[in-house]
Amino acid sequence: MGQKINPLGFRLGTTQSHDSIWFAQPTNYSENLKEDKIIRDCIKNYIQKTIRISSGVEGIGRIKIKKRIDLIQVIIYMGLPKLLIEGKPRRIEELQMHVQKKLNCVNRKLNIAITKIPNAYRDANILAEFIGGQLKNRISFRKAMKKAIELAEQAGTKGIQVQIAGRIDGKEIARVEWIREGRVPLQTIRAKIDYCAYTVRTIYGVLGIKVWIFLNNE
Repeated sequence: MGQKINPLGFRLGTTQSHDSIWFAQPTNYSENLKEDKIIRDCIKNYIQKTIRISSGVEGIGRIKIKKRIDLIQVIIYMGLPKLLIEGKPRRIEELQMHVQKKLNCVNRKLNIAITKIPNAYRDANILAEFIGGQLKNRISFRKAMKKAIELAEQAGTKGIQVQIAGRIDGKEIARVEWIREGRVPLQTIRAKIDYCAYTVRTIYGVLGIKVWIFLNNE
């Protein structure tokens, strides 16, 4: 059987950069790692409670964290940041306060910024979230996959592969279904590929969604 590797980790240092940038001594490394997880979970939970996500466009693409001795800088890449900001201009300040309470950081300042993703459907996380939303609404998995591929093609991607695993359409036996359009060169390191593994809870159980998007050659 072929050995599988995460396409993002495989390309670190070439087409992919780290989502967390900081330095820590070996004794403090695990604490910093836990801190990153708390920040990401806290932001995702707050945005899910604040915004009603009707389609995947409003979702979070990725969260980048940069740490210094006296500052934690968090950049949230979103499909439609307007939905978080409009109506309540102080929402980002609320989010900052919420994260600071969870972290309990006294000596460090927390700064949160939001950046808009130009083509939301070129992002694997947002596309996977869109498919998850469709499956939750009991739309046929094949229809959801084809719609996601159509949206990715409109956004100008060179290739896309979507895979769904689990009790698809409520069948008793779990199976894996996948569909590919265009080129997805996973073994070419200089090929810029975005990847996401996403789980969605449906009434039949948990489904696993994987999305590979081939953006361009660098």
